[in-house]
Amino acid sequence: MTRKPVISLIASLVLALGSAAIAQDAALMDSDAAMAGAVAAGADAAESRDQFRQLDQDVQSLKKEVLDLNRDLFLLEEELLFPANSQVAFFISMDVGEYFQLDSVSLKIDGKEVANYLYTEREVSALLRGGVQRVHMANLKTGDHELVAIFTGKGPHTRDYRRGATMNFNKGIGAKYLELEITDRVQKQQPEFVIKEWE
Repeated sequence: MTRKPVISLIASLVLALGSAAIAQDAALMDSDAAMAGAVAAGADAAESRDQFRQLDQDVQSLKKEVLDLNRDLFLLEEELLFPANSQVAFFISMDVGEYFQLDSVSLKIDGKEVANYLYTEREVSALLRGGVQRVHMANLKTGDHELVAIFTGKGPHTRDYRRGATMNFNKGIGAKYLELEITDRVQKQQPEFVIKEWE
């Protein structure tokens, strides 16, 4: 064997081994880059999750502030529209309800109709379970006033029924609250409509 072919064989082996080593180094560098990319992507995902959480907390905090502001504005509006010294509120309640099924109520103050309310079955059911509903709120001057309440519904034996109740009251300084109460008069088997002042 001559030297030339051996040298060329050795040179080709060295080149082959060198190429393999370079390819292996390149593969290691690619895997290191991929690992670094994955770590960076994970860090970016964690950072974006933290930003999203912070944004969600900010939105929830803003919602709470808006609700608080809305409540405060509602209370301020009530105070401005209905100052305590001229405020009158009218409420309705029912007891038992065997002899009367409420459909609507109409209120007149000093001959002027101020409220007319039509009831749903759920609202009547709530009143029968002890609920009290504010029908109307108004501002009245101090002095004497007349309240006329007209109740419409089904009376005994499911006949159409329309009854009124009247009350003269004196509006002094400070808020006044009046309750329109519908009760059953068992002895006469008739509904009874009473207007009374809250103390």
